[in-house]
Amino acid sequence: MQICISSTGLYLPPRIQSSAELSNLIGRSEEWILSRTGVHQRRVAEEGMDVLAAKAVLATIGDGPRPDCIINASLTPVQLIPDSAVFIQKALEWEGVPCWSVHATCLSFVVALLNASGLIQAGIYRRILVVSAEAGTPWRNLEQPESAALFGDGAAAALIEQSQGESAVLDWIMYTWPEGSELTEFRGGGTRRPPGHPETSSEDNLFNMQGPKVFRMVLMHISQVLRTLFERNGLTFEDIDLFILHQASGPGMEAFVKLGFPREKIVNIVADHGNCVAASIPMTLAIANEQGRLRRGDRVLIGGTGAGLSIAFALLQW
Repeated sequence: MQICISSTGLYLPPRIQSSAELSNLIGRSEEWILSRTGVHQRRVAEEGMDVLAAKAVLATIGDGPRPDCIINASLTPVQLIPDSAVFIQKALEWEGVPCWSVHATCLSFVVALLNASGLIQAGIYRRILVVSAEAGTPWRNLEQPESAALFGDGAAAALIEQSQGESAVLDWIMYTWPEGSELTEFRGGGTRRPPGHPETSSEDNLFNMQGPKVFRMVLMHISQVLRTLFERNGLTFEDIDLFILHQASGPGMEAFVKLGFPREKIVNIVADHGNCVAASIPMTLAIANEQGRLRRGDRVLIGGTGAGLSIAFALLQW
């Protein structure tokens, strides 16, 4: 698909929560947090996700014209109804601009990128703004110290346009294994644990994750997914110029190195930002762009893992 990411933008909430500060909330030492998660600090939002998203959008487009539509690719909602994309559009004061959400947990940005590419290729829109914003730290389960220590807040966006050069989505791959559906979950807010149900508890409205089981399941499947993608494109790890990956955890990033990803080509922001869920991938992309690590013509692999369990990657020519 001949599309390009013409610009990226980032917004980080000003409040920084160190792992030393968090250690008092979860009853674990700073050393324990660092050894389990690799996260030294994370941002904690005092604004809604709609405001975070709007600030990331404005950082992306500057004084340029409005996009033809907005795709919200976030996990954290403002509320269940209406769709959170409406609140982002409202915060931007962009009345009339169509907007909707794509939700694939931590892989939302990658899936939205593919959706945007298809809409542009079909001639329906010319310029699509994809934004991911997470303000989910209030939903951390402090009784689960390891997962509570992982998460941070932030927002990032990307403007997708038709390419006038060689920039393109070269390939795409995604697999989902539903046996992982109960390993990473937020049970409340749906038909499984509705309000007033005798089995609904306050914990159903907090994030729950069985981290070691998720990690083992990812390792069981990810090599074959990557092998399939690389073989059908005649590529190896060395042929990729930069890897923009979901920042699941410090150990998770090290696992990519053990799989064969060249360390020097991985953009790693997890120590300073933690796991920002759906915003993780576009934040990593925006930071890499700010650092000048993305050059037109580069082969870039974007993707990682998401709750479900899903694994997805998009192969781009930047």
